[in-house]
Amino acid sequence: MSIAKVFSRAQVGIDAPLITVEAHVASGLPAITLVGLPETAVRESRDRVRAAILSSGYEFPPRRLTINLAPADLPKEGARFDLAIAVAILAVTGQIPGQNAEESLNRLKRYEFLGELSLDGSVRTVAGTLSAAIAARDAQRILIVPNQSSDEIAVIQNVCALKVPHLTALIAHLAGQSKLEEILPRGAQPIDFAQEGDFDEVRGQPRAKRALCIAAAGGHNLLLIGPPGAGKSMLAQRLPGILPPMTEAESIESAKIASVSHAGFKPTNFGIRSFRNPHHSASAVAIIGGGSNPKPGEISLAHGGILFLDELPEFDRKVLEALREPLENGKITISRAAQQAEFPAQFQLIAAMNPSPQGVEINSLAAQRYRAKLSGPLLDRIDMHLEIPRVPAA
Repeated sequence: MSIAKVFSRAQVGIDAPLITVEAHVASGLPAITLVGLPETAVRESRDRVRAAILSSGYEFPPRRLTINLAPADLPKEGARFDLAIAVAILAVTGQIPGQNAEESLNRLKRYEFLGELSLDGSVRTVAGTLSAAIAARDAQRILIVPNQSSDEIAVIQNVCALKVPHLTALIAHLAGQSKLEEILPRGAQPIDFAQEGDFDEVRGQPRAKRALCIAAAGGHNLLLIGPPGAGKSMLAQRLPGILPPMTEAESIESAKIASVSHAGFKPTNFGIRSFRNPHHSASAVAIIGGGSNPKPGEISLAHGGILFLDELPEFDRKVLEALREPLENGKITISRAAQQAEFPAQFQLIAAMNPSPQGVEINSLAAQRYRAKLSGPLLDRIDMHLEIPRVPAA
């Protein structure tokens, strides 16, 4: 055949739009051309795929190859298309054994391929496999992913996915010579809702504990004002333990956000409300999200959970003002020249601050200036303001 088409998935926010990888081979000087708005890591896949194919014992065609990633107007990033490109090249050059051209094309239509290739042909994991698995399930296709992604995908029900360790194992599966191992959904796992601490451990501060219970029941934002040592941080850290359990939809959406983040998704955290506690020196991009290829920030990583801002007035004014829209809408839209991404940000804000720079309640101009760092519109979005006293010595 002169053209082969296989499917893969890109990453835009927490969505995984379908990408069609088309390979065309023609006579001419040996060359490989990659088109379809690829970024640097995608363009580098030409060398990775060539080395992986040769290392796996297959022939890299000494002819002119054109690889198209469609749709062409969607920017492509990362090494996630390596596996799909390799399969398309091997299919277009007739190196999938035991199938004629038509059978090979029809069989490839059932699958979606996601993974980075190493130079020896082994398959490495990529970010965002959870979103890709859900999208493949909705499209009724079989997703083929690296072995390392199996635990992440196993948290989802009714997903048909296979794990592949090496390019040769995948080609043997497509040729009907062997079968890849299926990823089975994991069973129900015990969840520790009080990872940050048990609410029963708190002694004293009855008003603050009552306020936290009201905030947990109604999903209210809360500002704790008190001197150092009053227990503001301790109280906030124990709030996730009394929040209602996450629904299946909330758990999946929170996991999708973590999957596309730099830290990645830990299957052991599935179903647990997140508790994010960024330092007051964090930038607006770290809190809100952003970058040339938009990534979620702390407000999105806290989706369905708690965003705790300790020493609230010490945060940059621009950072605090940027919280106003997400607090109102429960989402954040990040626009860049190349693309636009939307991330959920339905979090519960718990903030803490001292009454003055000295940490004690004093009636001075410095204390008034300290509190004036917080704008009225931001304070209006915090439902409950509570002053808590220092706990007396036992």
